Amino acid sequence: MRTADFDYDLPEELIAQEPAAVRDRCRLLVMDRATGALEDRVFCDIADYLRPGDVLVANETRVMPARLLGAKRGTGGAAEVFLLRETGGPEPRTNRVAFWEVLVRPGKRLKPGSGAVVDFTDAGGQVALSAEIIDWAPGGQKGERVARLSTPLASLDEALHAVGHTPLPPYIRDYAGDEELYQTVYSRRESSAAAPTAGLHFTPGLIEALKAQGVEWATVELEVGLDTFRVVDEDDPADHAIHTEFYTVPPATVEAVERCHERGGRVFAVGTTSVRSLESAWNAEAGALRPREREATSLYILPGYEFHVVDGLVTNFHVPKSTLMMLVSAFSSRERILAAYAHAVEERYRLLSFGDAMLIR
Repeated sequence: MRTADFDYDLPEELIAQEPAAVRDRCRLLVMDRATGALEDRVFCDIADYLRPGDVLVANETRVMPARLLGAKRGTGGAAEVFLLRETGGPEPRTNRVAFWEVLVRPGKRLKPGSGAVVDFTDAGGQVALSAEIIDWAPGGQKGERVARLSTPLASLDEALHAVGHTPLPPYIRDYAGDEELYQTVYSRRESSAAAPTAGLHFTPGLIEALKAQGVEWATVELEVGLDTFRVVDEDDPADHAIHTEFYTVPPATVEAVERCHERGGRVFAVGTTSVRSLESAWNAEAGALRPREREATSLYILPGYEFHVVDGLVTNFHVPKSTLMMLVSAFSSRERILAAYAHAVEERYRLLSFGDAMLIR
């Protein structure tokens, strides 16, 4: 198995640059995971493939306003700070001070030990937030730092919403539309640097219609990191170290999954982040799913992985040679997934985060 085995031709013009005009009217490619048989449908047709007693499990995380555009104090040079994850620091966290692992640009002018501070101004031109670069991120990728965030406002949350922007994937350029369209309609706590995009296609009306049909709705939370956009650079995917993310599987979701399987229903994960949450919460010794509260996972799903919880998957189309391509291949087979992607390209599906969806059943 080589990383190149998960490559495919991705025409640039098929990378969706904006969301569908109506969330649940995007296209849906339905694939039988056992045979590879394909059907071209519309997303709201997903109801035709779900039965009373099935469960949909969605990641309800919300994207933070994590992209901060400011100016370096003293020089006024443009600088960008991207929030990755909160961490500990040399002083206690307060409402106005916290420490974050961040990605910075330009890295050469924002080095620890240089006294570098970036200021971010609100709509009135007042500095609402500052980031002092104090250290290198432990074990971080190139460009990652630890920053001390501080604000003169009542809270950091208020400051972030005054100056921050919802981050979009690097392959989406110049999108100037409603940033709320990069959030799922059921999102709750802001904890992610990227959206769980498989859920973008659901509307409140569709969710209620599925519930009325007898399909149960349950949730997990996985804090999606920026590494979700990185491709695997190593020739052998087994040599790749997958990023660590925090996830929560509440007791109510564990109970919903157990009831579902007891009555012969199927568990459909909405997105790869829901897959990783559910499979990470599987207790091999007990042979059962267990609740988890913000635990770390670096579960890396490659072909050959035995799925314990998930029976079906709602997902988007993924970047070539990514860990997500490997995960969906593990859920069916590499050959069937690549054939499905070739069909999607031939039929001019819209691909990646703002694009169309797949149902693998």
